[in-house]
Amino acid sequence: MNERQAIFADRHVGPGPQDVRAMLAALGVPSVETLITKAVPKSIRLDRPLDLPEPASEAEALAELGEKMGRNVVLKSFIGAGYHGVNVPPVIQRNLFENPAWYTAYTPYQSEISQGRLEMLFNFQTLVSELTGLPVASASLLDEATAVAEAVGIAWRHHRSKRNDVVLAGALHGQILDVVRTRAEPLGINIGADEIGAETTAVIVPWPDTHGVYGDHKDTIARAKEAGAIVIFVADPLALTLTETPASQGADIAVGSMQRYGVPMGYGGRTRPIARSPTSLPG
Repeated sequence: MNERQAIFADRHVGPGPQDVRAMLAALGVPSVETLITKAVPKSIRLDRPLDLPEPASEAEALAELGEKMGRNVVLKSFIGAGYHGVNVPPVIQRNLFENPAWYTAYTPYQSEISQGRLEMLFNFQTLVSELTGLPVASASLLDEATAVAEAVGIAWRHHRSKRNDVVLAGALHGQILDVVRTRAEPLGINIGADEIGAETTAVIVPWPDTHGVYGDHKDTIARAKEAGAIVIFVADPLALTLTETPASQGADIAVGSMQRYGVPMGYGGRTRPIARSPTSLPG
């Protein structure tokens, strides 16, 4: 490898000298310095070179970053309430999250997103559908709290905005409840109604609740069905590998949190699955 190939900065894809000249000609200025002088007020310009070290090669930059990250002290988290460590098997880490064949495979007819990412999203949605038992799953970028708020909005619009009570079948995580209430307030939706009845737009079932308890919600769900309310499950996808599916218990919508090392993640970024039954909601 020669010296030019080894320079990290040269790997940046930017305008070449000919491109710069063409842009300056189109703007009618003789140089980039002149352009900056015209565009940036003198009062905020620094009239001296930046005090920067010599450029580092890619290997040097990675070594420096690795040394800095090595100073971190990894402690055990006792936050709870939905934030906890999760082990990711190496086969998933390497073959899904770090598989370049999936996140770089572009196709001519799908220019805005890679074909590999589409495949990953399809696999993700298929997994969510199987875990929840519901036939339709999205691959949203919503955090769990916002996903619950959106699910409440779906239920509210399903009832043509005529039902405004939401009943909680158990204790939600505090951060979820805060977001749901903030979203519901301007819509006039009452979060935490006492009884299920003709004014109930949705019943939210935490699975499990913020204390880790899996309650028996059969009677509550049965009353919700009788009242025509939408049943929303806030489920832990990993636990769904062992428990009954939300759909088998009467869920119309299920939301949950895919997590990795305590950081909410899904395929390709922070994401929360939301699954729903198209037969119970307007299309």
